[in-house]
Parts: sequence; structure tokens; C-alpha cells
Amino acid sequence: MSETLVIGHRNPDIDAICSAIGYAEFKRRTGLKNAVAARCGDCNDRTDFVLRTFGVPAPRFVADVSPQVRDVMVDRVVAVSPRTSICEAMSVMDQRNIRVLPILDADQRCRGLLSVFKASKFFFPSPNRIFDSRRIVASVQGLARTLGGRVLCGFADESEEDLILMVAAMKPISFSERLRNYAAHRLVVVVGDREDIQRTAIQGGVRLLVVTGGLSVSDEILAMARHHSVSLVVSPHDSATSAMLCRAAIPVERLLRDDFLSFRADEKLEDIQSIAAASAFQAFPVVDADDRVVGMLSKSDFLKQVRRRLILVDHNEIGQAVQGADKVEILEVIDHHRIGSFTTHQPILFRNEPVGSTSTIVADCFFQNGVELPESIAGLLLAGLVSDTLNLTSPTTTPRDAAVLARLEQIAKVDATRFTEQLFSSGSVLTAKPAAQAITTDCKEYSERGHRFSVAQIEEVGFEQFNRRKTEVAAALEAYRAGHEYLFSALLVTDVVVQNSLLLIAGTEAFRKTIGYPEREPGVFELNGVVSRKKQLLPFLTDYLAQLA
Repeated sequence: MSETLVIGHRNPDIDAICSAIGYAEFKRRTGLKNAVAARCGDCNDRTDFVLRTFGVPAPRFVADVSPQVRDVMVDRVVAVSPRTSICEAMSVMDQRNIRVLPILDADQRCRGLLSVFKASKFFFPSPNRIFDSRRIVASVQGLARTLGGRVLCGFADESEEDLILMVAAMKPISFSERLRNYAAHRLVVVVGDREDIQRTAIQGGVRLLVVTGGLSVSDEILAMARHHSVSLVVSPHDSATSAMLCRAAIPVERLLRDDFLSFRADEKLEDIQSIAAASAFQAFPVVDADDRVVGMLSKSDFLKQVRRRLILVDHNEIGQAVQGADKVEILEVIDHHRIGSFTTHQPILFRNEPVGSTSTIVADCFFQNGVELPESIAGLLLAGLVSDTLNLTSPTTTPRDAAVLARLEQIAKVDATRFTEQLFSSGSVLTAKPAAQAITTDCKEYSERGHRFSVAQIEEVGFEQFNRRKTEVAAALEAYRAGHEYLFSALLVTDVVVQNSLLLIAGTEAFRKTIGYPEREPGVFELNGVVSRKKQLLPFLTDYLAQLA
């Protein structure tokens, strides 16, 4: 089923989560029924507070949108059990128009594959194996079922036997001479209503006598068969068809290939395509973590178009997007950040506006189009707006943000000032998370002038927690920088009460010495009046990189 994921950036902040939920709601109400809010990172404590406050569940977590096996596989698996006859299996393959049939045990694990090619080699053996065309591997009961025949007398259970087919289309004397060349207890004799042949076969002690054409059997022949412990079956088919069906009674487990290749449902198509293409198999079982078959993947499935589409909110750079975003179709971008490197295969709706939050733009979509805005969604958009603008005090704030916020307060029945106080008191990232997680909770990657770097931001009430943990935070930031091979990694710690920030830089000492802000202590800079990563810190850093280049 196709779906359109409305999704924010990695390490999503409140605005990314709330604008994704809000815009997905807007798209559904304006006709895009398959729009689904999603996220590609964990919610932080403050985001959880917002979601709880307005009674809205977190968006679906999606770590990777790259086309996967599950996107193109056939999930309604047509299969048979190992003891199914080749006749029944071929019938299933013909009815379903499939060339490869998985053989599954009672636990839904694959025992092997049956292919049309393998079956044809069985029915039409090469000239140097011509005797195989007369070999029957089946139980007597299985033979009777495959023939659809009536068992007049039977001396057998379901045990599989290795038997030899003989069609008695000859004179009695010729049949008697031929009979002496075989072990009679292994013979399956196919004959019409010729009682002389029937009598000779029974007296010779053959394993099974198949009387064809649905013809009647005399009481004398039946009594003789019982006396000599010869199983006797009446087939409704002619002799040629009956002979063929006798061979087709062989269980599929005798013909399957158990050296098959399987894949997991969550494997990326691009990772396995070359492996599948080089394989002699035409189809592959798809298994779960317990090796149970959940689908079938054929080589032709790689040609299918994956119908997953994206709408990006609160970012427009592929480096910040969910993994695999460059492998699927992007329909729209709704954002308020600088425009980075971004290309598409076709024109898209790209709405990028210089306002304080993406939630402002999303709310405006409802207002401009006259679409009803639910109270809970209005509350989320209010939260996204006040968190990104620090309740309209950030330098990124515009008159439009203030106008939209006023309308959201009325719809959500929430006082923005009081809510902002509750929001920023609801959880300290530096208190609740290990240093390695704290520095990536709201972290974005950038590429500028051939350099890659990251800028994270943590909003706190005061700097007490940062001062207590700055040594371990600095070590975690340096480890993060080194692990990603960035030129530098920056962490902006903002006091939302006094509207000042501290900047922690992980990089070489020579690089840190070029930072133009007052250095409070090694690697920690004072940025008085700076609260916006987007409008204040990032332009400083990009200008610096331009000078460096």
C-alpha cells in the first residue's frame, strides 16, 4: 500500500515533531488520505510533555525509508507441505501462475524450493537416465490419492516406497517373460480390463495393480488379490494418464532444492540486488528473525516502483533528512531554514518562509485554506511555535508568528506565556540524559565550502546543569566530532530565561582560537544575546568558513 510520510529532520525538536503531525492532519483533510506523520529520531522529554498535554500520540518511528524487501515482496505466500505430491504442487503452480513454490514445514520454515524447471527434469529425464521415467517414489496410499482412484484392497500404510512402473500393453506371454526380469514386490502394474494380465500380475506377487478406465474388477480377481496380498486400485483415467499420475505421486520433498537463498524483510533492495541477480534462483523466500517465511521475492520484483513518498518539514537538506530520503520521491518541503543543497527529479511544492517556526507555516495552511483546525492540533502547533521562538522573544520571530500564535491560543484554549514556562520547566536534557545522548538530542549536520560540521542546541533554565557536566559533555562532543570526521562540532547551550548562550566547540585548538566570541574557558565561549542557532550562530559559522576557504 502506498503512503506519504510527513517527517522532520533527524534528532527532531518540538517544532519538527509538531509540524509533522500538524501538516499530516492538514494533508488528510485536504485529500491526501494516506498522509502519515513520522519521525526519524527519539522524542525528548519536552516533546513528550507537549504530546501528553494535548493527548496526541507520537508520530510513527521510521529510521530508514530506503526501498526494502518488504516493499516489493509478495506477502501472501503460496506454499505446500513437504509430503504434498508433485501432482498437487504442479496444479497449484499452474493455477497461481508461479514458477517457484516454497515448501514449508509446520512451523512455516522453508525446507526448500520446487521449480518448474526441476519438475520438468523429473518428468522428462535425459537419455542417459531413461530408467528414471519408470521410477515411482511414493506410498501406495499416496498413489491412490493422486490417481483419484478407488482402493478395492490395500496392503500398505503411508510408508514411502521405491517402486517401478510397468504398463502391461502386451500379450500375456510377453508380460510373463518381462515380469521375471524384475523384483515383483517393487512393481506397479498398470493395465486395463484384461483379466489374463491381471491374473498373471497377481500370481507373480506385484506390489500394486492399477486397473484403468474406471473399469470393473471381477470378484475372482479381487479375491485373488486379497489372497496374494496385492493392493488393487481402480483408476478413473486411461492407462497413459494413470501411468503419468503414478510418477506424479512422488512427495515434493524428494525434488526440492534445499540450497536456496533467502533474505530478510528489512534488507535494503540496493544491498541485495547484485546477490539476487547473480543467483541461479528466480525467487527467494523472505524470512523473519525466527526464519519463518513471511513473503516471496522474485527477480522481477526488483523492477517494481516503491510507492513510498515523503513530505519534509522543518528541514530541506538531505544530510538532515531521514536515511534513504534520496532513494524515494519527495513531494513537498515545508521549512523556515536556509536553503541547502537539494535536487529533485520533478517539480515539487517547496514552501520556505522566513518565519520563526515551521509550525507557523503549517498553522497558516489551515487558516489560508479555510480548513478546520482541531483543538489538539492547534495546541501542538502552538507548542512548536513558542519552543522555536522562545515565546516570540527569539531574533527569528516575525509579526506573522505573533499573529498566528494569537489565533492558536484561542483555538487551543491555551495561554502561550504560561505554557512556555511549563514547557521549559518540564525537563532538562542535561539532567535526564547521558552526555552522548544530550549532545545529539537536537543536532543538525551541515555542509559548507567543502567542510562538514554539526551544530546542536540545548535549551535550559540557567547554566547550572551545564557547569556541573561540562567536562563529560565536552568529551562526548569531541567523540561525536571524531566519529563523524567533522571539521568541528558545536553545542549551543541557551538559557531561555536570560536569553544568553554558551558555545562549546569540539575541534583543533588552532580552530578554536579563531572563534571571535569571548572565551570563558578553553573551548567554551560566551554568546550574550544569542539564542538562535539558525539566525545568529549559523550565519557566523558559515561566514567564518567562507573566510577560511
